[in-house]
Formats: sequence, structure tokens, C-alpha cells
Amino acid sequence: MQKILVIAPSWVGDCMLMQPMLVRLMQRHPEAQIDLLAPPWTAALLRQMPEVHEVIINPFPHGALKLAARYHLAKQLRAAHYDQSLVLPNSFKSALVPFFAGIPLRTGFVGEMRFGLLNDTRKLNKHELPLMVERFAQLAEAPGDTMHRPLPQPCLHVTVEQRENVLGKFGLTLEQPIAVFCPGAEYGPAKRWPIPYFAELAQHLRNLGFAVWLVGSPKDKDIGDKIVALGNHACHNLCGATDLADAIALMSCADLVVSNDSGLMHIAAALDRPMLALYGSSSPRFTPPLSAHAQVLKLDMKCSPCFKRECPLGHFNCMKQLTPDQVAKFIPPINHPE
Repeated sequence: MQKILVIAPSWVGDCMLMQPMLVRLMQRHPEAQIDLLAPPWTAALLRQMPEVHEVIINPFPHGALKLAARYHLAKQLRAAHYDQSLVLPNSFKSALVPFFAGIPLRTGFVGEMRFGLLNDTRKLNKHELPLMVERFAQLAEAPGDTMHRPLPQPCLHVTVEQRENVLGKFGLTLEQPIAVFCPGAEYGPAKRWPIPYFAELAQHLRNLGFAVWLVGSPKDKDIGDKIVALGNHACHNLCGATDLADAIALMSCADLVVSNDSGLMHIAAALDRPMLALYGSSSPRFTPPLSAHAQVLKLDMKCSPCFKRECPLGHFNCMKQLTPDQVAKFIPPINHPE
């Protein structure tokens, strides 16, 4: 049996885009055991992927070298006798544990000072593989092979029991069509549609008969509170009240998701929910929502995408000029079961 250790990305959205690579590994090695070394905040998502055997928590904070601690973790992993490791992040630090663990085949793209740490290095052709999901998937192939197409889309399934449990936990019902807003974006404010715009769209959707749920991390609670305060007291601000597994189950109930470019956007796409995906400083040419039910809304500003955490020009026009009225025009027809 092939045993594979994947060094997972740090961002929730990137972890979702990693899933087609896991599917491809299972196609090539049907009896494989695939374990993931991943940050704790991604574990709930990764454990819902059927390709994953075990999630091993990566305890190292972003940017921390902690050489001795990485060596100690690698010594523990030696007992698993992995045949291969796929290192998805491009950093020097991310390649240390597989090297210290003595994993025979260590695969990854050429990155910062990783020669020797990796012994199956791949050169990334950004023109041939413009999407992050494609770049991850390429690492699942044998050296020299091209990426297998068609690439499967990320996919998550939520059971009826999981859905009912989380609805009961938060006292929610599905009596009305459900609109889920994901108003946060961990990367920075340049990816966030303005709070007053979310508030105005929430009012519009409630007038159409929707119940509006706000979903996000504890860091997004203040954003949710402000949306509620701007005339939306009937909205449910669940930001910070849910764990990631709860959020996935709640989003699976949505008749419509409205989201910034964020990890939750990629989860909504994997759940195949009707979605309006709002882009400002980032680009759908690199990390689009991979679902036929997702509609990307983006203005073609000369200054975007800038990929900055904050607007470097100070005007934030890429989001400010994408008005609630414009977004509302793309609300799809809703067929909500009675």
C-alpha cells in the first residue's frame, strides 16, 4: 500500500482547491493511504474529504522556523514509513519535516532554497497552469507527465443528519429561502465588499422573502454586527458562533450565497450552491469559484487585480463602484421547496 504525506496549504480556500489533487492521487494509487499535515483551523474541512485518511496537526505558526520542534515532529512521523510526500507550500520551512522524516520521495515545485530538501522538484509553467487548482493537481502526476484532464471539481457532501443537527444547534429553520453572506476575507480589507453594501443587499433579499444568515470567523463578528445594525435586525449574525464544520453544514442549506473571494467562497462552490462571488483586489483567473452555479462579479478596473491587502491607491474603487443595485441584478431565480 502506498503511503503519502501531503503538506497542506495554510489557507482554507487553498485546502479546498487541493482536493482535486487528492482525487488524482487516489486514481493513480487506489489503495493509497493519504495523510495531511495541516494547520488546526483547516482540520474540520479536511476531515470531510473522503480521500483523507488522517489529519496530522501542523503546530507551527506562520513564519516560525522552530527547527528543533520540526525535527522532533519528523522523528515521530518516521514510524509511519511514508513512501512519498507532496509539499504544496513553496516555502523552505514547509519542506523540512518530510526531509527530516526521511521520506524517500519528496515532491514539490522549485521554491525558496529547497534543493536537497526535495528530490522530486518540478518547474512550474504558469502559462500552462494558470489556476492554483491545476498547479496543485500537477504534483499528483509522475515526474514528466502532464496534468490529467478533465480535472475534477472540488466537492463536499453534507448529510441530512449533519444539516439537521446544525440547524437545531442554532435554532434555525428552512421555512424561507436562505441567503448566506460571507462578508469577511482573512487576507485583508481590499478583498471585502463594503459593509453598507452588504447591509443594503440584505434588506433587498429580505424584501424578496429570504432569511439572511451571516457566516464567518470570530474576526468577522464585528462586520456582521455592523450589517445587522444597518437595518437588518432580523438577520442572523453567526460570525464567530460556528466552527468550520458548522459553517459548511449551514452553507449547504443556502439557496444563495454572496461572498467575497475567501475560503468560504470556495467551500460554497464545492457545495455547488448558487453564488455571487465578489472580486476586488484578487483575480478569478487564478482562484475562481469552481462551480457552474457561481457567478463572478468583478469590475474591470485598470488598477486591479493588485493582490494587495489594502488598496494601494486609497480609493478602493474596485469594490466601491460595484454597487448593491448592480449585484442585485444577478440574483438567480430561487426554487425553494415548500
